[in-house]
Formats: sequence, structure tokens, C-alpha cells
Amino acid sequence: MQSIITFFSEHQLQLIAIAKNTILTLFILIAASIGSKLIRRAVRKGVYRLSKQDEIITKLLTTFSGYIIYLIALVIILDLFGVNTASLVALVGAAGLAIGLALKDTLSNVAAGVMLLFLKPLKKSEFVEVSGNSGSVTDLGLFTTELETADGIFISLPNSTVWASAIKNFSRNAKRRMDITIGISYGDSIEDGLAALRELAAEESRIITTPEPQYLVHTLADSSVNLQLRAWVPTPDYWDIYWKTQRKVKERVESKGITIPFPQRDLHIISSNQKE
Repeated sequence: MQSIITFFSEHQLQLIAIAKNTILTLFILIAASIGSKLIRRAVRKGVYRLSKQDEIITKLLTTFSGYIIYLIALVIILDLFGVNTASLVALVGAAGLAIGLALKDTLSNVAAGVMLLFLKPLKKSEFVEVSGNSGSVTDLGLFTTELETADGIFISLPNSTVWASAIKNFSRNAKRRMDITIGISYGDSIEDGLAALRELAAEESRIITTPEPQYLVHTLADSSVNLQLRAWVPTPDYWDIYWKTQRKVKERVESKGITIPFPQRDLHIISSNQKE
């Protein structure tokens, strides 16, 4: 007991300083936790509005702002306990350079992710085709871009691959052109076939009238004359209109007395009787 009292009396100032710094550390951590939540909430609201409701970039900047608050708190705590923060920053910088050289491919994904987030060639829920892969964007992070195909398959692509590839975005524009092709026999009337396509377009109220639909002789194929309807439709309704029109086109063309041919070939057999 006497030794404890002696130790306390000899190190009284140091123990009081440690206790004070410990209390201040707890206070700083509590303040950082509260401040991080408040800052993240403010950043979320501001960025969500400024980024035109882009959930991906809002999530990224919100998380980043929260980490910044905790990093500042860590530097303050280290300074309380007498750690030379200037030397620490230099050490972290040197370590960061070494790690950066070792992970240059990974950091290229980060750089590409930042460019994708701010230039926005693709957004969450948009249907895109990238590097031979097509699907709806489910997430865009600092390292990878995640897609879900139409048949529910998960695809993860490195951001550097996405950034270096041509991105075909099927959802970005408000309207999209629909092409419906039907083949008729060479002996049938082209005008009757085009009239059938006009009737189909007139029945679908969602087809955009400006620009006007086009009714074309598309191809003179081997076994058929291929007619084509080209019409602009709202992008969200594209596939619904396409499948419904595609389903009706056969019956409508046949109702005009037109035959839809199938590939056929004439086979000529030449026989020769040779006397031995």
C-alpha cells in the first residue's frame, strides 16, 4: 500500500495529465461521432440535390466526409499525448507513396472511379453495355462497377476497364428508335405491306409522332422483300411496345392477303445414262 502511495506522489502530475488527456480523448471521440453524423447528413442532403439525385456519388461523398471528421479527431488525440504529428504526416506520406507504387493498378481503378462518378456516363439503374457486358448498373464504387444482366447474373468490372471502354447507354436518352422488319413474297403488293405497318403504328398511341414513323423497303433478300417500320418511342416503354408490335405484325400482314415466305431453294437433278 505504501509503495502505491509513494508511486502516486512521485508521478502525481503525470497521472493527472494522463487522466485529463483520457477524458479529453473520450470527449473528442463523442464529439467526432456526433459531428460525423451531422456532417454526413448535411453532405447527403446537399450533394443529393446538387448531383440531381445521384445516389452513388451522394453515398461516396457522404462516407468520405465522415472519415475526414474521424481523421481530424485522431490527429488531435495524438497531439494530446505528445505524438509529433508533423513527423507522423511525413511518415504517412512516405508510406502512401510506397503503397501507391505497389498498388498502381488498384489506384488506376480509383482514378477511373472518380472520373466515372463525376462525368456520369452511366448511373445507377441505367441499362448499359460495357466491354462486351450488358446489364443494369447496380453500384458504382471507387474500385469496381457492378452490373446485373437481364437474366439476373452479377457482373463486376474494374473501373479502369469501364473507363477505357466505349459505353453504350440504352437508358440515357428520352426516346429510342424501334425497328420492326417483316418479309413478304416477291409476288405480293409492297403497298399493301406498307399499309399494314402504317395501321400498326396508328394503333399504338405511345409511338412518338415527331419525328414521324418511316415505312421502308429495307432489303431485297433471296426469298423475300423485307419491309421495315421505324418509329421513335419513349425509352422506358421500348421493349413493351416492341414485343406487342412484333406479335401483331404477322397477323396484320396476313390479313392483307400477303404471304410471309420462308427460305427455299430449287434443286435440279441432272441424270446421265452412260453405256458401259
